[in-house]
Amino acid sequence: MKKDFLWWRDGIIYQIYPRSFNDINNNGLGDLAGITARLDYLADLGVDALWLSPFYPTPDADFGYDISNHIDVDPRFGSLQDFDDLLHASHERGIRIILDLVLNHVSNQHPWFQQSRVDSSNPKEDWFIWQDSIPNNWESVFGGKAWTYDEKREQYYYHMFVKEQPDVNWRNPEVRKAQMDVLRFWLERGVDGFRLDVFNVYFKDKELRNNPKKWGRRAFERQHHIYDGDQPEMESVLKEMRSIMNEYPDRYVVGETFFATREKIIRYNGADKLNAAFDFEFLWSKFKPKKFLKAIENWESLAEETQIFPNYVLSNHDSPRPATRYSKSEDDDRAKVIMAMLLTMRGTPFLYYGDEIGMRDISLKRSEIMDPPGIKYWPFNKGRDGCRSPMQWDDSVNAGFSKEKPWLPVHSNYEQRNVALQEKDEDSIFNFTRDLIALRKANKTLISGKIIIPSKMPYKIMSYIREDGDEKILVILNFSNRKRKIDLPVGESWHILFSKHEREGKAEKEMMLLPYEVLFLKNS
Repeated sequence: MKKDFLWWRDGIIYQIYPRSFNDINNNGLGDLAGITARLDYLADLGVDALWLSPFYPTPDADFGYDISNHIDVDPRFGSLQDFDDLLHASHERGIRIILDLVLNHVSNQHPWFQQSRVDSSNPKEDWFIWQDSIPNNWESVFGGKAWTYDEKREQYYYHMFVKEQPDVNWRNPEVRKAQMDVLRFWLERGVDGFRLDVFNVYFKDKELRNNPKKWGRRAFERQHHIYDGDQPEMESVLKEMRSIMNEYPDRYVVGETFFATREKIIRYNGADKLNAAFDFEFLWSKFKPKKFLKAIENWESLAEETQIFPNYVLSNHDSPRPATRYSKSEDDDRAKVIMAMLLTMRGTPFLYYGDEIGMRDISLKRSEIMDPPGIKYWPFNKGRDGCRSPMQWDDSVNAGFSKEKPWLPVHSNYEQRNVALQEKDEDSIFNFTRDLIALRKANKTLISGKIIIPSKMPYKIMSYIREDGDEKILVILNFSNRKRKIDLPVGESWHILFSKHEREGKAEKEMMLLPYEVLFLKNS
């Protein structure tokens, strides 16, 4: 890899939901050793870093995000030795490891909370947010009031999410130090970076004032979230975190900005704060060039204004998969179009496990739903279980994920949609994705070149130029199921760099695109 290649900026980050990736110990849950066993697959795919969703000890009230010990591994997923083995094996293959850090809240089974709830005079009595009565109108994201009465302590505690996830009191210096010690623990083990879960809600208003009301379907949405997040103290925490990160070379921290806005991304990113923060406008765009282009232009204008490097996400553990949102039946043409778009952006691409084979969300009956929002808001919100189904490795029992019954059902299409089958199929979305990743790595222009978006383009056609010095790569994506004509930019002689329809040679000035065609041209 070239010396100017910066892994978290120029590489491709692949998110793994560990309990659904690969089960070696056959308990129905994926595990760390299972990830290690698939590292050659990931290296062959071409990813540069793995973002691991939580694998810490948890009672599973929120399936990994209610943590009872931030510096250990849940025995169901393995051990700290298994983690060290994974880290070492990944580094041997040039793959970095990013951990999910959930520092806004803990499990109600965490020793901190168990001690805090004893009474109002114990050493951890104010490690959480306790009140004698409900002080305000704050609501839980997952439904109901954000205050729950604890009979043992005889007070109410605050929880932004489920009642089994009490929010810690970041205003307490001892809590802050304990959380920073979590960072140091994993950095000392050799971790390369962190993804901060809902980081911008660490602090709540000191006076616990009511949020202003607004229109919304759910109670949580019927408030302007002024006082239950984004407090002035947040910057000081990010600066302290970044100073710790800077003690270790080449580390990275990205934040999940809760209710992301342009202003928040500017506020929390910078040389002394986050390296990056997510903005989900791109993820939630409809399958229309104008919608995606608007999100891209917003990122580009932000980057030009602030020097914040863009990142692009089309799926994650909280949202329906792109093949589910955009594709029709089992056809992958649309999925290939958006994969090509994702991997040719000027920005860090994030892939979610299984998207490289076009995995679809599973459908569950109400009685099968496990995710708290799905249980609470069915049928308006069916929860996030759909996008968390086991990885489909082959056509054997349980898709090769486990010999035991998986914690969530495998998609019924696994016999026709799996890694083993797609590796042998030249036209599969897996080989399409792998080829695109290789092409990106072989062409510096697709990594670091600026992006030029034309002011006008044909209906249902998305095109843009990546430019680095004299070299230009023209990306053309047909979002239509019909043939579309396009005139190439004048002043350049173009030849075919990549086509899924086996085009080759010099490009004509006027081209007829096939339905859902993906075409890259390079200037001669």
